[in-house]
Amino acid sequence: MVRLTADLVWKSPHFFNAVRERELDLRGNKIAVIENLGATEDQFDTIDLSDNEIVKLENFPHLNRLGTLLINNNRITRINPNIGEFLPKLHTLVLTNNRLVNLVEIDPLASLPKLQFLSLLDNNITKKPNYRLYVINKLKFLRVLDFKKVKNKERMEASNLFASKEVEEEAKKESIKTFTPGEVLNVPEVAEEQQTPKVAAPTPEQIIAIKAAIVNSQTLEEVARLEKALKSGQLPADLKTLDEDTGANVVKQKDENMVSNNQNEADGEPNDVEEQRNDEPAPMEQE
Repeated sequence: MVRLTADLVWKSPHFFNAVRERELDLRGNKIAVIENLGATEDQFDTIDLSDNEIVKLENFPHLNRLGTLLINNNRITRINPNIGEFLPKLHTLVLTNNRLVNLVEIDPLASLPKLQFLSLLDNNITKKPNYRLYVINKLKFLRVLDFKKVKNKERMEASNLFASKEVEEEAKKESIKTFTPGEVLNVPEVAEEQQTPKVAAPTPEQIIAIKAAIVNSQTLEEVARLEKALKSGQLPADLKTLDEDTGANVVKQKDENMVSNNQNEADGEPNDVEEQRNDEPAPMEQE
């Protein structure tokens, strides 16, 4: 990420655009936070902050000249409630392809007294019930919304729909409740922990196998990989197979030993009987 410093402001391209307005081009710099725009000395009619990584629309100095703000293709989820105090002449705001979700999140735009052109395309907020009518009702001087002219019929419909404060509040609540495709649900961290499978600690035999593999390693990369496995307590896949084969061989050897012992015991029974008979005293001969 790049900081929006005064040096970046001074070195960025600035020119007269197609409508003969003085424009500052700050697009595509991976800027995460709006700051230090006082370095512009309020000398620009248009500022282009598109294609960055800005999350909050805030931290503006008082820019009395600024009329157009292009901030599409960012990550904006929040707008400063008092943004109108700092941008009193802003008439065009492009927020296409950001992360505004609920109707309540655009309420701060009502503080912009001159706002006439607004784009919220490719935000999840546009999929909420009565989205367009809500925005038209909230922003009284809006002339174009999402590149479509606001008609008088829409103004009347919006005014009738949101005639009371209670209806407006209900629309905000409904917006929060309604899930739209593409939204990311806030899953509790506890649930995530429960879903994460627990890794069993290696057995002493597995630890010995890892250490033996380290000793026999041929490359530094192999040694590093095995040392990492030893610290993390997770047995590598290749050693798992070896360990399973070793265990199987041990079990097989035990089974063979048991069979051998049983066979020896079975074979030894006649010998014991014969030895026992040999130990018996021989009968005395009669004179």
